[in-house]
Amino acid sequence: MNAPLKSSYTAHLQIQRRHTDEALAATGFDAVAIYAGGHHMQFLDDQPYPFKPNPHFRLWTPLAEPVDCWIVYRPGQRLQLVFLQPVDYWYQPPEMPNDFWTDQFDFKVIREASAAKAHIAGVGRCAFIGEWRDEFTDWGFTGRNPEPLMHRLHYVRAFKTEYELECMRRASRMAARGHKAAEAAFRAGGSEYDINMSYIRATGQTENELPYPNIVGLNANSAVLHYQNQERTAPAQSRSFLIDAGAQFHGYAADVTRTYSRENDDFAALIKAMDDEQQGLCSEVRAGVDYADIHFSAHRRVAKILREFGVITAAPEEALASGLSSVFFPHGVGHLLGLQVHDVAGFTVTPDGQQKARPQGHPYLRLTRTLQPGCVVTIEPGLYFIDQLLEKARTSPLGKQINWETVAQFKPFGGIRVEDNVAATTGEPENLTRPAFAAVN
Repeated sequence: MNAPLKSSYTAHLQIQRRHTDEALAATGFDAVAIYAGGHHMQFLDDQPYPFKPNPHFRLWTPLAEPVDCWIVYRPGQRLQLVFLQPVDYWYQPPEMPNDFWTDQFDFKVIREASAAKAHIAGVGRCAFIGEWRDEFTDWGFTGRNPEPLMHRLHYVRAFKTEYELECMRRASRMAARGHKAAEAAFRAGGSEYDINMSYIRATGQTENELPYPNIVGLNANSAVLHYQNQERTAPAQSRSFLIDAGAQFHGYAADVTRTYSRENDDFAALIKAMDDEQQGLCSEVRAGVDYADIHFSAHRRVAKILREFGVITAAPEEALASGLSSVFFPHGVGHLLGLQVHDVAGFTVTPDGQQKARPQGHPYLRLTRTLQPGCVVTIEPGLYFIDQLLEKARTSPLGKQINWETVAQFKPFGGIRVEDNVAATTGEPENLTRPAFAAVN
């Protein structure tokens, strides 16, 4: 499986070397030491919280569970990986890695985390990147996560290499298997807990390996945007189902949402309309497009559906301008995706960190950059019937443009979100999600 990744990974490292060399030269550093992170113990316990590696570390290597490991990078020199392999009988020590990527590194094996100092302390003008710990104070670092350097490294993270895109394609295929299994569990009458477990089994990943906690909502629960519960008992009448769930491959995430209706009813027709408009939005992911314009397009498309189904009386442009569309679509249309689900530098428009603010009236949009080839974004328009937002609208002038009988008809179904992951290219956008679903038997 990994053989085809080797050549693209080698090219990926060359690109990261160039980016890092330019960032170091521009900010006055000669080297960088990247700390993968360590365990944090829970309060009054000897159990650690789930470990999530520093994404800057993941950018260079897919090493699994790199607890207390380091990468030391110096321009023109071999990459150095300080690898913690403790002598331990309480836990299984990590095996020495041997994979498609390992020949790119000089490994320095240590038995205790503190022994990393011997491989780092003598590196001149070295910037530290990662979660700081007090024990690093006398290791000789010139800067801790220095902002000018971080801006430059974050800015270029948006432009995915072919290796990164292939990792995200594979994550998408894993997620698609999970989504198909989750739909089957919903059709079979499963509870939210049953559906979630079906998803996990189908992806082959543990809950800690997934890029984010799954959102699994039946009926009105799907109107809670980040619904976190998993009811063990199926509802007496199962009307609808929303699942927002992903997967990851070598640290790269897929982030996918689908919505289903139990019957071939008006809500199913509403889902179909949303799916059609969502695919239209995906086609707008092109180099040179301001992502905020896609967000506005999503509001117009959602408002168009709301009017066609008799939920509102306002025209789409009017609904966008007045804020009426936000009553039913309160979040942003998406975000950058990669090593992090909400990947960094969504508002950074220049390498030195210049920011572009969100459009007024749209406080939850996570991305304001102009897309360029290699940018991978989520496209996730939503249409929800949320009590708090509806009650606020009812007592405002917006309430006169809402058909409350139609709202009452759809409220028990909760809401709809359809989400794909799409890469901007030099030509047509590449949808990473739809082919993955089509490939699932």
